[in-house]
Amino acid sequence: MTPRLEATVAPAGAAQLTLRRLILYVLLFALVVIAAIGLSGLLERLFSTGAVLASVDVAGLSRSLAFTLIGGPLAALLWWFVWKRLDDIAERASSAWGLYLTAIYAVSLIVSTTSLLGLAANFIGRQEPQWAGLLSTGLVWAAIWVWHRWMWWHPIKHPVNLDDVPAVIGWVFGLLVGAIAAIIALGGLLDVAIRGFNALTPAASSWWEPLLRALVWAVGGGIVWWWHWFQGGGRSLQTALVDIALVGAGIFAAGITALAGAGVALFVLLRMAFDGTGPVNELLAPLGPAIAALAVGTLVWRYHRVNGSVRSVATRRASLLVTSGIALAAAASGVGVVINAALAMAVSPLAGGGTRTLLLGGISSLVVGGPVWWRAWQPARQPRTADAIPPGRRIYLIVFFGISAVVALIALLVIGYRLFEFLLGDVTPGSLLDRVRAPLGLLVAAGFVAAYHFALWRRERVLLASSLPKARSIGHVTLVTSSDAVPLAKAITDATGAKVTVWKRTDAGPGLQPAGGSQAGSAELVRDVVSALDGVTAASVLLVIGQGARFEVIPLAAGSKR
Repeated sequence: MTPRLEATVAPAGAAQLTLRRLILYVLLFALVVIAAIGLSGLLERLFSTGAVLASVDVAGLSRSLAFTLIGGPLAALLWWFVWKRLDDIAERASSAWGLYLTAIYAVSLIVSTTSLLGLAANFIGRQEPQWAGLLSTGLVWAAIWVWHRWMWWHPIKHPVNLDDVPAVIGWVFGLLVGAIAAIIALGGLLDVAIRGFNALTPAASSWWEPLLRALVWAVGGGIVWWWHWFQGGGRSLQTALVDIALVGAGIFAAGITALAGAGVALFVLLRMAFDGTGPVNELLAPLGPAIAALAVGTLVWRYHRVNGSVRSVATRRASLLVTSGIALAAAASGVGVVINAALAMAVSPLAGGGTRTLLLGGISSLVVGGPVWWRAWQPARQPRTADAIPPGRRIYLIVFFGISAVVALIALLVIGYRLFEFLLGDVTPGSLLDRVRAPLGLLVAAGFVAAYHFALWRRERVLLASSLPKARSIGHVTLVTSSDAVPLAKAITDATGAKVTVWKRTDAGPGLQPAGGSQAGSAELVRDVVSALDGVTAASVLLVIGQGARFEVIPLAAGSKR
């Protein structure tokens, strides 16, 4: 077999092997899901007492039996075949094995957790809770989760690639479930404390039931997060995926939640102080959930911010950039809303409570986002040298410039559409300013953000360009002089990086010696020669020092003999 034929056959064989593994694990995933659905259906009928199974739902029972008795053995047989092949290191190192384990682990964890937590919450305040389906689904998928967790932690056959994905999925899912449920529970409790439970529920004795259900979900999500973060090794993993998940869930999502909660809480307080129109209970309705979102979001953000500070430098920088971006978006939105409300007041000085409410909302967003952005971005302490520019900062500047430029472009198009609509329309209710005030506010805010980040990007590009070593435009300089050439040769090398060869003239006489002393040592001559060489591009240059301060620069063609 020729080498060319071997090179052609090898990639084809590798592609076939990858396709075989992909099909194998997709079939195994499908069979496991089918068997789980069938078995959970049979268990639901077993737990349902007093039901005539076959006569009530023949189609459902037939489906469950088929899925269990056909899909179950096929899944077990295929799994046994796959498990035996995992003795080979190549099979364990394949991405298909890691992807299968990740997918089935995530599905089983999510389904079992939601089913069991829903089962526990279903018993609170219900006379006849529907528990059979939740219990059967939770038990079956919990068993599948335990089974695949055992394979994930197997000392020999665990996946070589993507071995950190299940832990990341587990703690991110637990964190989201626990945080959302905690916000609901704490928000409901604060709502009762602020407005009173008589205004919230028809029956005064049942106000605690939704809070307790949310608390069950919060505790369950916290347990899942704790198990995967501490026991599952998510905290100790030093991988890029863990850092991305930490910044995405613990910094980005938590930061948005905290800022949104703070903004809504401040908005409610401003409305109570300056816009007290409407019932007090309606004005105070968002305050409890907003305070809960602020508290839980800040707690989650602070924990992951501290945890990220002991990880890599890139993680710490990414956390600061993400926090700055969230706060800047909030502040810029507030600026746009304030401009919108100000234009509305200019159009109609007797504007009602709607415009005032809009103004208070913009002020709330600006007051909350502005200080956070100032603290995270520190505009007064920008890098002054190229070495002080951290990696990733220029990407952040480009991303924000691009997003804000797109927003400004869309706002400009809307303004143009409103303008032509106003000019060409037969009936023009309202003024032109009233039509364009919303996109105009957005245009001003987005344009300011785009201009600011573009100016920073250009400034840092100049700093980086000035720090780069200059390209050598001259390869070699042949210096012809009649006296000491050391100072001039050193100046030429420092300015151009070229190698200098000195040729002594034999015709040196009184006419070639200036009154000031040595030709090559003259400071004025050195400055003039370096200035003359600036901009010259050639492989070799002949520099002839003549009488007085005169000299001649002669670029030589490549390949010229020296």
